[in-house]
Amino acid sequence: MSPDQVGVDRTQAPLQRAAQYVRMSTEHQQFSTANQIDTIRDYARKRGIEIVATYADEGKSGLSLDGRPELQRLLRDVAAGAVNFRVILVYDVSRWGRFQDADESAYYEYLCRCAGFRVAYCAEQFENDGSPLSTILKGLKRAMAAEYSRELSAKVFAGHCRLIERGFRQGGRPGYGLRRALVDSSGVFKQELAPGDRKSIQTDRVVLVLGPAIEAKTVNKIFDWFVADKLSVAAITRRLRKLKSRTDLGREWTEKAVHLILSNERYVGHSVYNRQSLKLGSKGVWNPPELWVRKDHAFPGIVSIQKFEAAQAIVHERQRHRSDDASCSVSCVGFIRSGDRCRSGSSTRA
Repeated sequence: MSPDQVGVDRTQAPLQRAAQYVRMSTEHQQFSTANQIDTIRDYARKRGIEIVATYADEGKSGLSLDGRPELQRLLRDVAAGAVNFRVILVYDVSRWGRFQDADESAYYEYLCRCAGFRVAYCAEQFENDGSPLSTILKGLKRAMAAEYSRELSAKVFAGHCRLIERGFRQGGRPGYGLRRALVDSSGVFKQELAPGDRKSIQTDRVVLVLGPAIEAKTVNKIFDWFVADKLSVAAITRRLRKLKSRTDLGREWTEKAVHLILSNERYVGHSVYNRQSLKLGSKGVWNPPELWVRKDHAFPGIVSIQKFEAAQAIVHERQRHRSDDASCSVSCVGFIRSGDRCRSGSSTRA
């Protein structure tokens, strides 16, 4: 890594060498890495510290160590000890991390201390010197950093719910047959968004609109084959492949992709949010329907509600039959060795 020597007083030899760690999260943007570096530079100059290395995680959440390659690299370098610094300068406790378990934040600092490195928080009103007061304040700051993330998550979720109830889209791919479009604060159409495009004006919103006519036609064919022709998902998938049809991502059709179309309410124009919760870096959980946030008729549908409901009835009936078959298989296990038949009359030879 190239040395990053800033703010060093050349009239005197620096007393210590340090690395600076800076982070700008995706949730908390007012502290840019440049502003952090300015504060760290002032702190180092006043104490005769020479900054010789920089580790910067830009646009990275502080909720966990995952996804923060520079902090991981810093911890590896500290563990190896093959570096020319013994101090780690950080803007404040929250830049080190907003870990939901305050002990995790303390643990990473403890690893540094055990390896002979000191962590200094340059914008805090206390010196990280191990005194009882600094220990109490640091623990409080860690708890506050975690609580801030929890409160922010709740506020963001509430905001997303309000926008969903107004018919706006909140993230995720639009799905086959649909596209994302940008509208202003009054709902006036501005432009269609290409994959990867994002809004640049805070007051603009994203809605779903109908995609290419050929895709809408294919969606209706899938429902017709399933409802009217009684084809299985596997048979529909084979037919789509035979017709050389491709998904909106240019891929071959799979049974999973077909099933998603048949079961997703977006194809009748309904917007459903919070089916799955994935908050604060935790594992995702599927929520019961009573926790879903929905807006019916949020945008034009591709298929009729009657056709969609008929498809759902078939899906549920086939799932019920599979469940019955599975129950029968379990009940027949005891007959397998004797060569008897199960109640449905199917053979159970070993």
